[in-house]
Amino acid sequence: MKRVFVIAVSVLMLISCGKGPAQRWSADAANHWYAQQPWLSGCNYIPSNAINQIEMWSADTWSPELINTELSWADELGFNTMRVFLSSLVYANDPDGLKKRMDEFLSICDRYDILPMFVFLDDCWDPESSYGPQRAPKPGIHNSGWVQDPSKARRADTTLLYSELKTYVTDIIRTFGRDNRILMWDLYNEPGNSGYKEESIPLVKNMFRWAREAAPSQPLTMGVWNPKFPALNALQLDNSDIISFHDYGKPEHMQQTIDTLKTRGRPLVCTEYMARTRGSLFTNVMPLLKENNVAAVNWGFVSGKTNTIFAWSTPLPDVAEPEIWFHDIFRTDHTPFDPAEIEVIKRLNDAVVPAN
Repeated sequence: MKRVFVIAVSVLMLISCGKGPAQRWSADAANHWYAQQPWLSGCNYIPSNAINQIEMWSADTWSPELINTELSWADELGFNTMRVFLSSLVYANDPDGLKKRMDEFLSICDRYDILPMFVFLDDCWDPESSYGPQRAPKPGIHNSGWVQDPSKARRADTTLLYSELKTYVTDIIRTFGRDNRILMWDLYNEPGNSGYKEESIPLVKNMFRWAREAAPSQPLTMGVWNPKFPALNALQLDNSDIISFHDYGKPEHMQQTIDTLKTRGRPLVCTEYMARTRGSLFTNVMPLLKENNVAAVNWGFVSGKTNTIFAWSTPLPDVAEPEIWFHDIFRTDHTPFDPAEIEVIKRLNDAVVPAN
């Protein structure tokens, strides 16, 4: 039933509010849409055998069987959404293949009543990328093979870059923009990161413009993440249908962020949280998000090639596994880092615990 609401309510509310599909949703439309959803919780997902977006989506390393297994574990926890990064580089080299694999991914998600949100661009981690086989992870180093999208080299010629990205975004959204298996579109992860700062503003503006022109039925968002970038934040907040944000702070910091963003009068989705060594935990932050009716999407699910059990700035090249994991929930054999966390997640998600 929720899938019907995702597509039908959004379209009907846009019509009832007198707004065309290329315009931002009204606050009333956004709140009405959000009210039809269950409380949303999930994680940022990449299969454990992929080091980055390219490896996840490339034909030679596409792993639907593993994805099915791992998403069945998400279903056990009661997760109902996943935030998943796409790759413009895979699209540039194999557009039809990427769309075919996205459709297969959506079918797997649908099997488990999971509505994913897709992320198009990312300003984080390695500045350059290449199509084809990806390097092996660097031991003990967080996200040692994650790549910016677009790469820094491609930014030199914005005329070519914008033409390529417009084709990418427009084609993907026009292909899946009425697909009731998709929750929303997250257009750009942490714009301005990696030292780009306000250099990313033109691309932010274009991403909203291209996505609106493609006229999806699903809402658009672009998460704020750094209060030091007021111009970027204003653009993201003023153009998003649903307000999304990142916060890896302790509960008191998370509550301050929520209270500030609530003044916008729109639904809130926390698309990144949970960093154990920083005090952002399932046990203290996830309940807070639910109490405030804020969607909760943590970073990390199954520990794998991304190495996100290790902290951002704490390389441990001689350690197989840190005593306290930074991100992630499960090992590849399905054993959890902390069984107590599993019970908290299931309880908050009202998940049915199978009888022994």
